[in-house]
Amino acid sequence: MRARLPRALRHRSLVLGALLTLGLIGAALLSFVWTPWPPYEMDMASTLAPPSRAHWLGTDAFGRDVASLLLVGARSTIAVGIIAVGIGLSLGTLAGLVAAAHRGWVEELIMRVADFTFAFPALLLAIMLTTVYGPGMVNAIIAIGIFYVPTFARVTRASAQAVWAREYVLAARASGKGAARITLEHVLPNIAPVLIVQATIQFALAVLAEAALSYLGLGTQPPQPSWGRMLAEAQTLMFQAPLLAVWPGVAIALAVLGLNLLGDGLRDVLDPRLVK
Repeated sequence: MRARLPRALRHRSLVLGALLTLGLIGAALLSFVWTPWPPYEMDMASTLAPPSRAHWLGTDAFGRDVASLLLVGARSTIAVGIIAVGIGLSLGTLAGLVAAAHRGWVEELIMRVADFTFAFPALLLAIMLTTVYGPGMVNAIIAIGIFYVPTFARVTRASAQAVWAREYVLAARASGKGAARITLEHVLPNIAPVLIVQATIQFALAVLAEAALSYLGLGTQPPQPSWGRMLAEAQTLMFQAPLLAVWPGVAIALAVLGLNLLGDGLRDVLDPRLVK
């Protein structure tokens, strides 16, 4: 690990991605203790105000401070990303490890269920859940998380099968170790870098999915700020206050860019074939 640290620091994409991701996390954490203005406070006398010393990024149609809304909106982005990716990572990794360890009908059943789940994208799942239970962040998280399960299952199975064919695993089987013990002691530690990279990339996609669902009114609900809903509210004011759509759009773009660069950088650093 120490040998990879200097190489990681020289990787420009990884460093830039880490800085942007830390900025996203920092904005979410900062909003718990400080915002320029109370994010839920409406000032109808200052609606659609341009950027100024009082309101750094201006105000929206309800007189709320845009900078404060962006900071608080980062919470929703972080929460949806972490929980949804956590659901997909935990369930998908478990399914992929079981499929790789038990060939035959077990593997076939798990993979066919994964293929079936792929037929229901996160947006479609969110619409189905919204129809039954109503819109909200929880349903968005469940929809995105379920959609990620087969993704992680496929990546885990492919990586685990390659490890199962290695000599040290064959030696472990010859020594009498069971499938569960080999999976925990040999397979999972060796595929962990792949899963970390995949989780980082899927986090970026979760940010986009949350923004899209909130934009359509299926994700985070008022009064909780959300970058996607800020875009939806700004679309009717493009000519009066075009910057209202710029700020959340830039925030989403930077968050996705940072996570993608971080994922690509981690893939380069953690790939043992690229370590010199």
